[in-house]
This record gives sequence, structure tokens and C-alpha cells, in this order.
Amino acid sequence: QVQLVESGGGLVQPGGSLSLSCAASGSIFRVYDMNWYRQTLGKERELVAGITRSRSTNYEDSVKGRFTISRDNAKNTVYLQMNSLEFEDTAVYYCNAKVQPSAALWTYDYWGQGTQVTVSS
Repeated sequence: QVQLVESGGGLVQPGGSLSLSCAASGSIFRVYDMNWYRQTLGKERELVAGITRSRSTNYEDSVKGRFTISRDNAKNTVYLQMNSLEFEDTAVYYCNAKVQPSAALWTYDYWGQGTQVTVSS
């Protein structure tokens, strides 16, 4: 069984910073793409940032230059450093990973439980 466990998040003032992390655990052969999504009430979940196993990255336009995604392959962990936070960044942030479990031939999508990020003065 594979699990994604997120940590970080919380309340921060506009212009502040927060860091999220997400660790994949369980019977894992390899973790491929890792992503951060976010969702606000009444809206669809949107991709915020993604990183491949070889550390190629992509970002949603509104977070470019403010957020940085990184990963530690040895720890099966992905991070999201969020700087210059804005009110519009308030959302539940979800970790997503494409994982090949041990003894499996295919990859599967797994999701974290979500962590709340609130930007408020």
C-alpha cells in the first residue's frame, strides 16, 4: 500500500512564506512525476507545480517566480516553497504522485489528504 503524507501549510500574512512537503511511503518500487495541486471551494482542482524524476519542473503562470518545487528521490519526498504569498493563493493544497508499487508493472496515481493554506491579514 502506498500513502502520500503532507505536512506544512497554515496561516500566513500576504507577502509571507510557507513550505509544504509530501512523503510517499509504503511498498514502492519507484516514484515518477510528483505534483502539487490546489483547490478552492466551488472551483476545480488546478495544477500548481510539477517535477519529474529528473527534476524538470513546470509551474502554473500565477506562481512562477514565487513558488519553487523540488524533490528528494532518496526520500520519495516533494517540497513546495511558497514565497510572496497572495490572498489568491488561499486553498487546500494536494500532493499527487505517479508511483510504481513494488511487484507492479504499471504506475498509479496517488493523492495526499490535502493541507490548508490561508493567506490573510
